[in-house]
Amino acid sequence: MGDRSESDSRKLLRRLRDVLATPAKGQERLDRITHLIGDSMKTEVCSIYLFRDPETLELCATEGLKQESVHQTRMKLGEGLVGRVARTGLPVNTANAPAEKGFRYMPETGEEIFSSFLGVPIQRVGEKLGVLVVQSKDARAYSEDEIYAVEVVAMVLAEMTELGAFAGDGSAMGTRHKQPVTFRGSTGQEGAAEGRVWLHEPRVVVTNPVADDPLTEIDRIREAVGELRVSVDDLLAADSLDKEQKQVLEAYRMFAHSRGWLRRMEEDIQAGLSAEAAVEKEQSATRARLEQVPDAYLRDRLHDLDDLSNRLLRILTGQGKDTGATMPENPILVARNIGPAELLEYGRKLKGVVLEEGSVGSHAAIVARALSIPMVIHAERITTEALNGDVILVDGDQGVAHLRPEDTITRSFRDKIAMQAQAQERYSSLRDLPAETRDGQVISLQMNAGLMADLPSLVGSGAEGVGLFRTELQFLIRNQMPKRDELAKLYARVLDAARGQRVAFRTLDIGSDKVLPYMKPNDEPNPAMGWRAIRVGLDKPGVLRMQLQALIRAAKGRPLTVMFPFITEIAEFTAARSHVFRELHRENSLGHPVPERIEIGAMLETPSLAFAPQAFFDVVDFISIGGNDLKQFFFAADRENERVRKRYDTLNTSFLNFLEQIVERCKSTNTKLSFCGEDAGRPLDALALAAMGIPILSMRPASIGPVKALLRRVDLAQARSVIDRARAEGADCLRQPLTDWLSTQPE
Repeated sequence: MGDRSESDSRKLLRRLRDVLATPAKGQERLDRITHLIGDSMKTEVCSIYLFRDPETLELCATEGLKQESVHQTRMKLGEGLVGRVARTGLPVNTANAPAEKGFRYMPETGEEIFSSFLGVPIQRVGEKLGVLVVQSKDARAYSEDEIYAVEVVAMVLAEMTELGAFAGDGSAMGTRHKQPVTFRGSTGQEGAAEGRVWLHEPRVVVTNPVADDPLTEIDRIREAVGELRVSVDDLLAADSLDKEQKQVLEAYRMFAHSRGWLRRMEEDIQAGLSAEAAVEKEQSATRARLEQVPDAYLRDRLHDLDDLSNRLLRILTGQGKDTGATMPENPILVARNIGPAELLEYGRKLKGVVLEEGSVGSHAAIVARALSIPMVIHAERITTEALNGDVILVDGDQGVAHLRPEDTITRSFRDKIAMQAQAQERYSSLRDLPAETRDGQVISLQMNAGLMADLPSLVGSGAEGVGLFRTELQFLIRNQMPKRDELAKLYARVLDAARGQRVAFRTLDIGSDKVLPYMKPNDEPNPAMGWRAIRVGLDKPGVLRMQLQALIRAAKGRPLTVMFPFITEIAEFTAARSHVFRELHRENSLGHPVPERIEIGAMLETPSLAFAPQAFFDVVDFISIGGNDLKQFFFAADRENERVRKRYDTLNTSFLNFLEQIVERCKSTNTKLSFCGEDAGRPLDALALAAMGIPILSMRPASIGPVKALLRRVDLAQARSVIDRARAEGADCLRQPLTDWLSTQPE
């Protein structure tokens, strides 16, 4: 850019700043701005379109089009040239707008006489706020300098829209961060909670988008980038980094040391932006470009860019993660994503968690389940909309978060929570009663756990033991491998808290979606079917043996139950079992007490194990069906893929037929059988599993009351006859027949 265009840009931004600084209502400000831009650029039309909802743009101000079209002309995202700019986040520049593909003629605006069209997005860090358009009668394409000038102005408009400078009547000009918003994501952990937002990483607010002294701002940006580069280089020099962490930091360094990145920000400053606004402009522009790239790896670099830009903004503004804000009462954590250790630091202070990313099997979801905290995942864009202290309702059952909800939603939500509380009171009266059906069959209800914090629920929930203790959480929340003595003390405390009730310790289940931060990651095309669980344990016997030693020492002579995850064939089980006997012999020879009785079991998580030789069922002490993984492999439906995960039902006839085969094989050898997974905690599903002959169900503590209440009011033999009759009639799924039958049963 030449000196003239730089001077013109700064002049335009100063005039724009003066307009914004003058007291006026939002509509008046927008009208002045469109006049100012049209006058400065010598174009006959300048229009501002803002989003009235995520899918609809509204013409909010114009200079040159018919005024009666303001707030009347609307278009969908992607519709017309304006909609294309909004959808892609990229400019559209054409000398002959009507000839462009997708052009939409809006007769109420009178724009048919204008041939040239330049539209640029009004966006802030990937958040699309609207479109700024200039048009003229002459059939000409706008120059690069003109495009750049309009982009710079659009950046300032984005910042001022964020700060509420254009608030007025109507949805499109409503005050930002004030309107109710509903985010429909997915269930990470069931439950419901009402509270106030606590942002894990508060947003940086840019209040000074326009600057008068480019030289000072360039000095600021160069100094901040220098500090950023040093910090990234220092991080890369750490000895404790694994391959994946180094790859992420190398991407950081690539961005941080990019001469083009710094040059573009300096050009933005020369045009009149402040250093902070220049960072956000380049962040938004690069985001828009990367979002259009088909390469998934490059799209993933968006996170690196965002993290780096946010670091730079924090250096420039001094707004660190600790802003001095006080955590509100009943805090609901809102974040893009979060690790298990960070989530555990918050602990039970949190009433709920809402994440933009995450997955049902992520470390954070596992911790949320352990803490019984309702969690919603895949709540896209919530971190850009939520502010600290905002009222928020988290419906983990439906995978929905209501931000700043309307009174009617709040009232119905509170009614739901009250009903759940009343139900829990009813369930508490059943705590000491068995889960005995009307026809005298007793089902053992046990709980899943993974943290010491879970163990008080063993008494409070009425669970008859711990059907699954996830030992990997102690490995996941640390930056280095835990020591044997540390684990032995923890496992001993778990057994102490269980007060003689059975605890089934699952050995380290890592791999797939659970990668230890201090283990070398493996780039696998399909990690769920790759090097994971017992496969890692057998290939790294030192870790497996260390854990077995810790478990034996923790027992202090008491009974011990150990089960191995992801056993797919008899050879894996016999190899793992031999390690147990080897460590028992070793501990005995060292003079340490060994368990008075030991059970060694396997988790059946793949169909192959159901067809194992009879010798396997003869030698294994118990089998625990891992429902989440087994269903994934039975239906060939990735449990992390929302598009296919919910298509398949536990009560599908084929799946229940398969479970029946497992039940029969275990009965023939008198092998103890249980079912562990989310489905065991859903009352109707639990009823079906019990009716199919599975005598032990293990679930999260909060589910034991509802499951027990249902089982105690039904005749299990009748439920089985309903299942058998529906199967004989060719039913594909047994959920509806069971639901219909249940509706006829007395409460």
